[in-house]
Amino acid sequence: MLVGLVSVVYSKLIDFGFELFQRMLSYGIWMPLIVTPLGAALAIWLTQKFFRGSEGSGIPQVIATLQEPRLSSSLLSMRIMIGKIAISFLGILCGFTIGREGPTVQIGASLMYAMRRGYRRSSVHIERQLTLAGAAAGLAAAFNTPLAGVVFAIEELSRSFVARSSGTLITAIIFSGVVALGLQGNYLYFGQIKAISDFHWTLIPVLVAASLLSGVAGGLFGWLMLNVPRWLPGPLVGMRRAHPVRFAFLCGLAIALIGLASGGTTFGSGYAEARGLLESHVALSPLYALLKFAALCVSYMSGIPGGIFAPSLAIGAGLGNVMAHLTSVVPLPAIAALCMVGYLAAVTQSPITSFVIVMEMIDGHQMVIPLMAVALLSTQVSKTIAPSFYHALAHRFLTPTAPTPRQA
Repeated sequence: MLVGLVSVVYSKLIDFGFELFQRMLSYGIWMPLIVTPLGAALAIWLTQKFFRGSEGSGIPQVIATLQEPRLSSSLLSMRIMIGKIAISFLGILCGFTIGREGPTVQIGASLMYAMRRGYRRSSVHIERQLTLAGAAAGLAAAFNTPLAGVVFAIEELSRSFVARSSGTLITAIIFSGVVALGLQGNYLYFGQIKAISDFHWTLIPVLVAASLLSGVAGGLFGWLMLNVPRWLPGPLVGMRRAHPVRFAFLCGLAIALIGLASGGTTFGSGYAEARGLLESHVALSPLYALLKFAALCVSYMSGIPGGIFAPSLAIGAGLGNVMAHLTSVVPLPAIAALCMVGYLAAVTQSPITSFVIVMEMIDGHQMVIPLMAVALLSTQVSKTIAPSFYHALAHRFLTPTAPTPRQA
């Protein structure tokens, strides 16, 4: 119940932060050139000084603690939870391309891990159950998709079907979901997507093309973020290691410039732009996906606490927008949904979780098989380019000689 309550409050806080940023834009389109770099530097300074372990989405930290329980005290705590909420709010207030769904996973895990203190017979096994249940409950509450929470725990976090027998896991998801529903109502995250009316063989080339496009794009994101020193200029790599606050300032400046070049559409998580495409009432530039991709890469490299789920779905919708300019076989909302599930699956390499998240937004069963096909194919394409993004980052927390968490 507490995970559900905090998840709802956190979502409202992030929405309020982005509203404030949009109000700031009304005073001058040039404002991000000042606010975003300074806010980024402040966010990274606070993270390095007080909230180490809260960097990034938070999902790699949860995976690391499930594999090595001794890391729980440093990666799952009330201090981390407060830092995650406060610094990601600061990030969205400055226009960073970050989402709240990944952080909600670490927030939920931290909350339920803290509950072990109220259980006299606590053990490593019980603490692991609480962590897994809290993380899954956080995702379920963030997307209002209880089934996705269960699948996420099995497919991505634990990678074990033993988790499905855990009463703790199911109970936590149910109670957090009930609280979220009670406070926000029975809403759909991106609204209701109109499915294609019927399946034709002519759709197969479109499905293959969507899988290849989203799979390559998602795999490229994973490769770039996991191999930053291999492509980023040497002086910037050195600055990132030795002077993370200065590097964050430059990242903030880059995000501001990308935002100005896009007409302001790349600021924030991308929720409004993705929903507009799905409801066919927003026309975006064909360059939106590329610019959003660049903004997400820079945001994640900075080390600011923030997730990639919502931005990934927005990038996927942008890829669908590009494909809609090239073919009229599939309506824009349907092809956007296909690319959304494909890109998210390619980035996370969790096709079932990605499929379930998007599936619950679809009005019509005709797209279930196409969505599953694109999710599976794009994941296989992504695997040829980069390893599992979250698990590769989690390994850096587990390896003593790996870079410190601030560089993950």
